[in-house]
Amino acid sequence: MATIEECRAALDTLSERMTAHAAELRGKANLDRPIACRLRDLGEAFHGRLKDGAFVDIEQGDDPDAKISLELTSDDLVALVAGDLDFARAWASGRLAVKANVLDLVKLRKLL
Repeated sequence: MATIEECRAALDTLSERMTAHAAELRGKANLDRPIACRLRDLGEAFHGRLKDGAFVDIEQGDDPDAKISLELTSDDLVALVAGDLDFARAWASGRLAVKANVLDLVKLRKLL
């Protein structure tokens, strides 16, 4: 089981990666939505905002009003960010639960 610090570091890495690629994704994945990432095994969550292709304002804690929510284990979060776990396969197998409208889901997949 990954620690909360490892999960925060993974989300920071994801944020940096998304910010670096935000310029090339503009127009393809314009999202301005609150997002929550809930860690099943730790009983913890992080929330932030997807804005212009970047993941910004990441804070510990849940956002029950998030328009997009991801639920997975801490190890799966770390593996997903590291590239060791494929988003589509994790979602199809139930390791990753995504709650979002269909258009947001398609755009989110492009971002990740």
